[in-house]
This record gives sequence, C-alpha cells and structure tokens, in this order.
Amino acid sequence: MGLGIRPVVDFAFKRIFGSPTNKVPLMSLLNAILQLSEPIVEVEILNPFNRKEFEEAKEIVLDVRCRDLLGHRLNIEMQVYIYGGLLQRSVYYACSMYVDQLEQGDQYKILRPAISICLLNDTVFPTGEPSHHRFQLIDRPTGRRLDNAIEVHTVELSKYNLDEATIRNASKIEQWVFFLRFAQDYSAERLRELLPGIDFDQAIHTIEIIAAQTEDRQMYEQREKAIRDLKWALAGAREEGRAEGREEGRAEGREEGRAEGREEGERVGLKKGELAGKIRLLQELLGEVPTQLEDLRETPIERLESMQERLQRRLRERRS
Repeated sequence: MGLGIRPVVDFAFKRIFGSPTNKVPLMSLLNAILQLSEPIVEVEILNPFNRKEFEEAKEIVLDVRCRDLLGHRLNIEMQVYIYGGLLQRSVYYACSMYVDQLEQGDQYKILRPAISICLLNDTVFPTGEPSHHRFQLIDRPTGRRLDNAIEVHTVELSKYNLDEATIRNASKIEQWVFFLRFAQDYSAERLRELLPGIDFDQAIHTIEIIAAQTEDRQMYEQREKAIRDLKWALAGAREEGRAEGREEGRAEGREEGRAEGREEGERVGLKKGELAGKIRLLQELLGEVPTQLEDLRETPIERLESMQERLQRRLRERRS
C-alpha cells in the first residue's frame, strides 16, 4: 500500500527539504540540479521548517532558502500550478537574494551568486524543449557569461521519461523527479529499493512520519485541500472567462457584422477572465475573501489590471 503523501504538497516539501535535520536530501537535490564544479557539502537553511507557519498560513508556503559554504544564495521552490508571472517571480527572488547580500559600506566584489530554482509540476515551455532550463546573464554574440551573478533554473517534472525498472540506475535528477512525482504510490520499503542512499532514506523517513496518524497527517491534508481549492478556483475563473469571451465575441459580431467585432469581444472576455482568475488567486494568497466573479465581470479591464498590480505589490511586500 502506498504512503499516500505527495512530496509536492507544500507541507511535505518544506518538511522534507527545509528541516535542519534533513540537510542531506536538500544538498542532494541541489547538487543534482545545479551540477556545480564544486558540489555543495554544507548548507545553512535560512527559513527552516516551522509548523506554526503552516498553522497560520493562508497562502501556499513553497520555498526553501539556504546558503552554502561558498556563499551561494539559493532558493528552491515547488510549484504545483502555473499562473501568470511565475517565471518573473523566480527572477525577482534571485535578484532580491543578490541585492540583499550587501550592507551599507560593503564592496560589490563580495557579492556571490544568487540562484533561484523552480520545480514545476506542470509544463511551461513547449513540448520537445528540455525539461531543465538554466538561465544566466550572457552576451549573445560572444556567449560570454557573467559568472557569480544571477541564475534561474526551471525543472518541469512532467517532461522526464521515468521507468520504475531502470530508475535505480538513473541520474540523480531523474531519481529525485521520480520521488517527487510518485512517492505517494509506493510503500516505504519499495521506495528504498528503488531509490537507495542516505539522501532518499531521510526523505522517505520524513514521509513515513507525515503518513502516520498524527498532527502532521492532519496538517498535510489541510494543505493538500488548500492547493486543490486554489487550482479549482483558478481553472474555474479561466473557463468562465473563455466562455464569456466567446459569447461576447459572437454577440458583438452579430451586432456589428464584422469579424473584428467577434475577435475583439473574445479578446476582451478572455483578458477579463484571466485577470479575474489572477485577482482571486492573489486574494486567496493574501488571506482575503475572493471577489465574486460576477462583480469582476462587470469591472472594466483597466480597473482589473490596477487591482492585480496592487495585490501583487502587497504579496511581494509580505514576502520581502
């Protein structure tokens, strides 16, 4: 019987990789993704797992921030759903970590690399592109890179071709992707057979603790439900927006008798639906009661855009 605990749920992810006693799994995952010339052998977790943050959280708690012995600032986060501005947010986090190293009077030469890693439970880039992207500051004509600067990684879990029969001898990144995607379907004993090593053993042991009928299991189930609700709200808002856009487009097309009317109506409706979904999601993340879709539907696009900008700014300020 499977453990039933999905490592991609924020409570489980942070418990596995953000606990000071679980540095081995965190370093293993970071090394598997980054492939640095000097592997990470020690980290300081800057925002360690704290049960209270989940008890009080209205938003999804997904990131683990740490610093290694060479001074690299690292942020690794698990995203179970995709929304507008996700990649820009990763860039923002990396830039923030880079800037925050300096205090008044410090010299710029002390700056160390700031690396943001986004694990994605869905696809962002077109099918056929690599599952792991590494973005750096680079001069296109010469290919020269600015090292010791800002770096953003995206890892799309669904693009990996994983096979239970060969996973034991697969690359470390493939093994971690297998763990993140399928650990809930296996018993602890079987997982240890498929994924040997102390790094996976510690991660599996953490899942076993959560899976027991304890407060951990209750908290996990609450957080899993919160993620499902957010995904449902976002998907519903998008679908309503699309349907409204199609209907408005048809109505305007009939009224004006021009294809431009239909296209513009659909564009406006789709734009409104997308903005409404983002606004409701941001309100959820801020712990607010989402505005009714009917009210957002009657709101002009310019005002919706302004609402979204204000909510995004508040969320950034809360996380800074």
